[in-house]
Amino acid sequence: MDEQPVLDALREFVAERDWQQFHTPENLAKSISIEAAELLECFQWGEADLASAKDELSDVLTYCLLLADRLGLDPDTIVAEKLVKTGEKYPVDKARGRSTKYDRL
Repeated sequence: MDEQPVLDALREFVAERDWQQFHTPENLAKSISIEAAELLECFQWGEADLASAKDELSDVLTYCLLLADRLGLDPDTIVAEKLVKTGEKYPVDKARGRSTKYDRL
């Protein structure tokens, strides 16, 4: 993920509006949840309106990037680390083609 230019743009956008004061980890986490619910709403009654889903997904990703930045975490690193952990829980030979939870494989 080449998020640095996006992250720089987000930082600039927030700084221009002096919004850093509102971007506590708690507020950013709440915003992720709220925007994720709005994304889910796009699919509530069947096929999603792609434009609306795109906007809501962008909001979720924006708040995720802002939270990672606020916590001093690199998105690429934390996703890669989580993939390793998840790969251990869901080995390919047991999980391929299955949606079974790891403790039932």
